[in-house]
Amino acid sequence: MNLYPSNQSQKEILVIDDTPDNLRLLSAILTQHNYEIRKALNSSQAIASVQAEAPDLILLDIKMPGMNGFDVCTALKQNPITQDIPVIFISALDDALDKVRAFSVGGADYITKPFQEAEVLARIENQLKIVELQGKLKTQNEALEKSNQALEQFAYVVAHDLQQPLQSIIGYAKIIDLKYSEILDISMKNYLTKISDAGGRMQFLIRDLLSYALIEKGGIEFSKIDGNIALKQALNNIDFLLQASHAELIYPTLPTLFGHETQLIQLFQNIVGNATKFSRSNVPLKIEISVSQYNQEYWLFGVHDNGMGISSENLGRIFELFQRVDGDGDIPGTGLGLAICKKIVESHGGQIWATSKLHVGTTFLFTLPIVQGEP
Repeated sequence: MNLYPSNQSQKEILVIDDTPDNLRLLSAILTQHNYEIRKALNSSQAIASVQAEAPDLILLDIKMPGMNGFDVCTALKQNPITQDIPVIFISALDDALDKVRAFSVGGADYITKPFQEAEVLARIENQLKIVELQGKLKTQNEALEKSNQALEQFAYVVAHDLQQPLQSIIGYAKIIDLKYSEILDISMKNYLTKISDAGGRMQFLIRDLLSYALIEKGGIEFSKIDGNIALKQALNNIDFLLQASHAELIYPTLPTLFGHETQLIQLFQNIVGNATKFSRSNVPLKIEISVSQYNQEYWLFGVHDNGMGISSENLGRIFELFQRVDGDGDIPGTGLGLAICKKIVESHGGQIWATSKLHVGTTFLFTLPIVQGEP
């Protein structure tokens, strides 16, 4: 009774062994189970056969004249066209060092001679199943990437096209308020104020959506940026927030950075601005920026505040889109600021994370690459 799948007619296996009897035995076993078999008696035949048409799997003996099995596997794994073909070593060598070497050169599995038919078939089926699942995962990832790109483009177009009609709504509300102020009652004035406030909040949301979509689009050229100039511009942009929160701001001289100036300004602006929004009413706000060399390749930036802090259950999702943690419903924002920071840092090849303690403060940490040649 055949316990193995019978739908393997399309799966092609290349058997490489310099012993004809071994080739015949393996070919007979595999053919009986509906695999298509190709045979090679030496390494040169094997490589030529793979280059002519890649098989689905390779059974490879180690001890062969000329190039041995290790060398053949190494050559196949160094070729981008053949590197993904699973190679199962099948050899009389049963020393642990031989097996370790087989895996180190790219082997997917190892069978020791004399082999059992059931073991050979099980290991082949397992590797083919892995390849099948990897193929499905790759296809799904490619489809997801295309879907994400389409969604990002849609968000960009929608946000861009919404700006003009929204500006018209806000503008007409202001005109009505100015032109008919004397005849409007208090309730009508309140309605107009609510229209303007809602329009303003939507403008902030559209602005952040456009920023996020532009980062996702990529294709932006990087250059050397004076970190001090980027930080100064960011602080100027949120000066009204710093003044309103009476924040004490401490920061060192920043290094030269390699990146996109507008994005780096927005990075500093969003993180420092976030601290001003989540300050504690009874504690003078203090924001301290630090920078140190993380390793040979990255600067490590820290932005520490003594504000409200973030609970441990909320800390893990603060960089997600449209996430606003519990209790900040009355604080202005779109839920995109930190998600934009994450995208900016990642687009520059760095990482961002945060540590926090509720009612004590929060520290945002992120890495940015060191400019080559800089200390």
